[in-house]
Amino acid sequence: MKILLVDDSKIEQMVISSYLDPQKHQVIIASSGEEGVEAFHAERPDLILLDVMMPGIDGYEVAKRIRQSDEPWVPIIFLSGKTSSEDLAQGINAGGDDYLTKPVDPLVLSAKLQAMDRIAKMRAQLIATTTQLEQANQELKQLTLSDGLTGIANRRYLDQSLPAELNRAFREQLPISILLIDVDHFKKFNDHHGHLEGDDCLKKIAQQLKSACRRGSDFACRYGGEEFCVLLPNTDVSGAIAVADNILNSMNTVKIPHHGIQPSGHVTVSIGINADPSREPINVNDFLAHADEALYQAKHAGRNRAVVYPHHANV
Repeated sequence: MKILLVDDSKIEQMVISSYLDPQKHQVIIASSGEEGVEAFHAERPDLILLDVMMPGIDGYEVAKRIRQSDEPWVPIIFLSGKTSSEDLAQGINAGGDDYLTKPVDPLVLSAKLQAMDRIAKMRAQLIATTTQLEQANQELKQLTLSDGLTGIANRRYLDQSLPAELNRAFREQLPISILLIDVDHFKKFNDHHGHLEGDDCLKKIAQQLKSACRRGSDFACRYGGEEFCVLLPNTDVSGAIAVADNILNSMNTVKIPHHGIQPSGHVTVSIGINADPSREPINVNDFLAHADEALYQAKHAGRNRAVVYPHHANV
């Protein structure tokens, strides 16, 4: 182990080091409490042997400062000629883990080091396991909020995020927009190309929508079936129209073949836009319903276009 020995006595430093050298431990020596605290932060030892009585700050204060730091826990064994129960209790209360009386018995020291080494290894293993569990929980959470087919966010993520975004928009008096997107004639696509090709088509559309989200706050999600949505915080109607126009152009550029419709011969989408200036509190259901109404108007007007609610302005 890397052991930090904090003791102001040169003789004690030499004696204890001689006990530790045969066991192949790396010994770092500090001659005062202040040096001990500095060495702890600089060296990150596996164990600390800490003299109690030192000039300046004593061992108890050193232990308290170490325990108050944000550094990972390391075992502390106090070294002292004081042997009363009160001294032992004070050391433990200060943050120590064990107490060794001077003069130090090399066999007792070796046994305590082995015990502390086991404790430190078990703690390190526990930390590693906890970290793995936290990572697994994050991955599981990500899976529950992602659409299994397309890889973008799912409806659950939208349901969790939308109320908070609408509240923030009203609180900060910022505009917020949503695009509700439906794949045109998707049933005909599945009937003509098959469901596997239909799944691949949805994946490609999802990637186009994801690419249209240029800012970190924007996100695309699968709304359900062949419907998607794009949420655009701090975006007014002109910004929402620009994003919708970008999506329409990208679909006409990618040209996913759709032999079941004419005259385009490729997959298109219809988009309903709801842009709210956030002057009043925004109801989640109304916010989505307005976008859905605009989407209906886009479908009714001939598809492959975007319509804004409430103006029904075609893009």
